[in-house]
Order: sequence, then structure tokens, then C-alpha cells
Amino acid sequence: MRPALTATEDELVTEVEIADFLKLSTRTLQSWRINNDGPPFVRVGRAIRYRLRDVIRWIEARTVAPTAETKNRASA
Repeated sequence: MRPALTATEDELVTEVEIADFLKLSTRTLQSWRINNDGPPFVRVGRAIRYRLRDVIRWIEARTVAPTAETKNRASA
């Protein structure tokens, strides 16, 4: 098992570290980049890096709150 991500929010981290953080494959991140989707990334020469704060913002922007209809179905 790999250790948890311990980077600061401004630190650049690798594709593998972000894939582990998101519990996704690196192939998924690569596909998202090709399709202009996914979290913002930084190109450093040929290397791809992610800033942790950008990934966290990307996650927060996609967090979905339950709707009233969903809540009603859950309590029924």
C-alpha cells in the first residue's frame, strides 16, 4: 500500500500521486487531459504535474448535494 499524499496545497505532484489520491488510474487522468476534462494540470517540459489545491477545487466544484427528491426517496 502506498503512503497517503502529504504534499502542501501549492506543491506540484505527479500523475501517479494524483491518481492514487483520487482512487483512479493514470489512464483515466491521461484520457481526461486528451479530452480537455479533469483537474487542471501543469506541463513542465514533457512532464505532467498537478497542484494539489487545483485538484481540491476541481473536486469541490463537482460535489453534488442531494436534492429534495433524493432525500424524500431515502426516507420513504
